[in-house]
Amino acid sequence: MTAAASSPGDDLSSLYAFNSWANARVLETLRAVPEADYVSELGGGWPSLRATFVHLAGATDAWAERFAGRDATRLATIEELPSLEDAARVLLAAEEKHRRLQPALTRERLAGPFTWKNLKGEAKTAPFWAVVRHVVNHQTYHRGQIAAMVRRLGHTPKPTDMVVWGIEILVGA
Repeated sequence: MTAAASSPGDDLSSLYAFNSWANARVLETLRAVPEADYVSELGGGWPSLRATFVHLAGATDAWAERFAGRDATRLATIEELPSLEDAARVLLAAEEKHRRLQPALTRERLAGPFTWKNLKGEAKTAPFWAVVRHVVNHQTYHRGQIAAMVRRLGHTPKPTDMVVWGIEILVGA
């Protein structure tokens, strides 16, 4: 078992360890997809793998900025992150920001309210514990969209289910 994910009582660090593992698997999947498929417009909520992955990376970074006390009222665009590796750099840097912020996420801080500005510049407040967990939930949602698009394009995505993480990482099978 890994130190960051060995204790069932350490819910937040385990959740973020799972999230990083799942994002790494999505990156493996996307790196195996031809660039023409990565940028191909498929329609739907996010029209392409690129648009979905850029959104996932940008939103993850925006939440890290908000948690650090800075406003984040816009996300990166596909024009700003045209390649998979551009978006991957943003995502990996955002994950590092979240890792560095974790020690400050005490029970007391998580129990209190968290106020931020959304993408419309409106102030929103929610329990901080819910917002912190939303970051992972949001990424899980978009990883599922990416997996569905990868399948529609005729490729096989790597599984990113939490139970697979539990088997592979926590049990070591």
